[in-house]
Amino acid sequence: MNHDDYDNAYISGILTSVKSIAIVGASANEVRPSFFVTKYLLDKGYTVHPVNPGQAGKEILGRPVFATLADLPEPVDMVDVFRPSAAVPGVTDEVLAMDPLPKVVWMQLTVRDDASAARLEEKGIKVVMNRCPKIEYARLAGEIGWNGVNSRVISSKKPLMRKGFQSFGIRQR
Repeated sequence: MNHDDYDNAYISGILTSVKSIAIVGASANEVRPSFFVTKYLLDKGYTVHPVNPGQAGKEILGRPVFATLADLPEPVDMVDVFRPSAAVPGVTDEVLAMDPLPKVVWMQLTVRDDASAARLEEKGIKVVMNRCPKIEYARLAGEIGWNGVNSRVISSKKPLMRKGFQSFGIRQR
């Protein structure tokens, strides 16, 4: 797979099909990107499991924090990696030890490891690198356009009225 450019259908297919996400490197610090990505994904209806050994046993946004992927209480569809690229091989080892395997491993902005991507894809796991699911969701849903950013998506869809906020949404509830 070409990890330099992803088709909108590939990204949308992932964000539509996954229901549960483990965020490796989730932070309890409200100004950290992993915190607001966790909040955004929770607000969009995903089940999110924060993974951070330094916060294990505590809560982030009302969700219990786990030390490792092996400690998760249930299978997840996607693992979102908020760790530096050098940490990805270790995270990949943890992912490949999971049973069942997740459908997707998503590496955040600036995070890339082609060797790990190849290992994961050999096991049938979809991989996204150097992208943010929050940004991609907002871009594909047209929400990012509200901020004056070109989302490269043209749509005549009306907003879906939800409790607390409006969303064009890629997930139908």
